[in-house]
Amino acid sequence: MTWVGWSTLFADLRSHSRYEGPGAAPPPNTDAGIVVRGSDEVLATCKFGGSWHPARLPTGSIWLRPIERKSDEARICSAKVEVLHLYVPTVAFSRLMDDYNLPAVPARSIRYSCGLQDELINQIGLSVLSEMMSPTAAGRMLVQTSSLLLAARLAHSHAETELIRLPIPSRHGLDGGRLRRVLAYVEEHLADDITVADLANVACLSIFHFTRAFAGTMGVPPHRYVSRRRLESAKAMIATGRASLSEIALDCRFSSQSSFTRAFRRATGMTPAEYRRTLR
Repeated sequence: MTWVGWSTLFADLRSHSRYEGPGAAPPPNTDAGIVVRGSDEVLATCKFGGSWHPARLPTGSIWLRPIERKSDEARICSAKVEVLHLYVPTVAFSRLMDDYNLPAVPARSIRYSCGLQDELINQIGLSVLSEMMSPTAAGRMLVQTSSLLLAARLAHSHAETELIRLPIPSRHGLDGGRLRRVLAYVEEHLADDITVADLANVACLSIFHFTRAFAGTMGVPPHRYVSRRRLESAKAMIATGRASLSEIALDCRFSSQSSFTRAFRRATGMTPAEYRRTLR
């Protein structure tokens, strides 16, 4: 089992084996389980509200459990299935209040579902799983954006109550003034802990609106832009030759030199040490 917790999302990668017995305890947060290694031969059956709900669990299928609601009984007819559980806290839903007309406790309105197909949730899960396995310089921002997108998807497409107001389509990006302020803030704080909320505050927009508007203007979400700028800063620091690679990794907000090396190789095709040798 691999467990990682951030302020806006908790992730748990675990294996589920053949099982028959009481249902799992109710989750303290909305649980979106994404099958990362399954098969059409895997059959999961849960008794919920007095009715049995069978579902096949191929790779990519989704299992949704709303907050504080449990299944009565459960059966898994498989030797092993690997599931990434994403637990969405209430704070992720509260950040959507300006864009959605949500119920008082939105996390409780999510439908219980098993064997669901939702490509957007699947892609969000794969992005978070990649960050768990190989941390990046802007990983915290990626998770913040992922939790917001996941909460929005759950509220929009998998809630028992129909939303009265949908988010306004983001046809336009950031205006020139907002964009300049945001980019200047990024440059001034590359060595600091930048959050999506920080950038949204600079732009004077809700986090959800800012994330979509920034991506519409720059062609990439905020976390990718910040990650790219930190790698470019790292290349410049390597070129000067005045700092060690471990110092550069920490200055560019990587959790370790090894995660810095992996990210640098993905972006340039060579390790930081190899890049330094080519400059010499």
